[in-house]
Amino acid sequence: MKIDRIECFTPRVGHRNQLLMKVTTIDGIYGWGESGLTGREHAVIGALQHYKQFLIGRDVRQCGALWQEMYRSQYFEGGRVLTAAIGALDIAFHDIRAKALGVPVHQLLGGKHRDCVPAFATAPADPGPEMIEQAKVLWDAGWNCIRFVPWGQHSVDVFEPRESIARTAPWMVKAREELGPEAVLGIDYHHRLSVAEAASFCQKMPRATLDFIEEPIRDETPEAYEALRRMTDVPFAIGEEFSSKWQFLPYIERDIHQFNRLDICNVGGFTEAAKVAAWSEAHYVDLMPHNPLGPICTAATLHLAAAVPNFAWLECRASPVEQLGFDSRELFPEQAVLEGARYRVPDGPGLGIEVNEEALTEVDFQYFEPPHLRRRDGSFTNW
Repeated sequence: MKIDRIECFTPRVGHRNQLLMKVTTIDGIYGWGESGLTGREHAVIGALQHYKQFLIGRDVRQCGALWQEMYRSQYFEGGRVLTAAIGALDIAFHDIRAKALGVPVHQLLGGKHRDCVPAFATAPADPGPEMIEQAKVLWDAGWNCIRFVPWGQHSVDVFEPRESIARTAPWMVKAREELGPEAVLGIDYHHRLSVAEAASFCQKMPRATLDFIEEPIRDETPEAYEALRRMTDVPFAIGEEFSSKWQFLPYIERDIHQFNRLDICNVGGFTEAAKVAAWSEAHYVDLMPHNPLGPICTAATLHLAAAVPNFAWLECRASPVEQLGFDSRELFPEQAVLEGARYRVPDGPGLGIEVNEEALTEVDFQYFEPPHLRRRDGSFTNW
């Protein structure tokens, strides 16, 4: 099962590019992977070109050792670009290994704990009446976990945190009143707040309004999250930017967060994600994976979700109120099936994904640059 070819594809799907990786062995078995560093695909492709030089001819059955070699084979270890490249390769290696054995990937991870994986959906409208209506549509359709976005989320030029807080908090209270105590409600602030701003937002709402707040502040300083924890009892859902078990270390060991937003395409694939999941289990942290990409990311995350006990919900961007078009049936004729508000765990060989490579050549890469947001005083702020 030695590697013969490593190929990259960067099709524009919906409003984003997807960085897909195909690895083919000399036996003709192929596997698919996906990288998650959206908007910086060429940086990851550069890393993949370096790895390709020594991976050709290597045995994918040694994926654990290959992971270590890729991570440690340069003086500057790890980092988001490298682990995004490693993740795409590692997912493809697992796809190949499972196909060769005729089993689904989750069998390589210890077998499945569940037949279906529950998902959460996003009500994408700005806080207001439309947001409430979208949430009601989701609730009526069987989605018991719903995420909201703050006012200003869709801005392409200016984001003022205090203005956003003032306009968002009352509508979170309204959402709880309208949907009742059984709904699981959260909001994603996309790390756009400071510690003081995030604390102020949480304190403007009655206790138990939110079941989680996602990425309220940036992740570089665990001590900042510890400070925020002392100011609020709202559970934290964080970690989608984390690129290794070492980055998760302080958050897990210090019991800072309650939901782990692990991204399998950024953290380093199955090899690293399984370690983070087990570590999280020991600290009673549930997985709530980041899944903003395409069907390969979804399939890989489903196999991980099936194989771990500490799982909450999987992010889904295809719901009755949100269709981003990332799961094109033309490009991905075989993919995971969403049944209401849950995914059926794939039981076929490998990931359970097939890609129309001919169609890939007709969907060109387009440079994508997120908004470079400023505050009203002209200073830059987080996107």
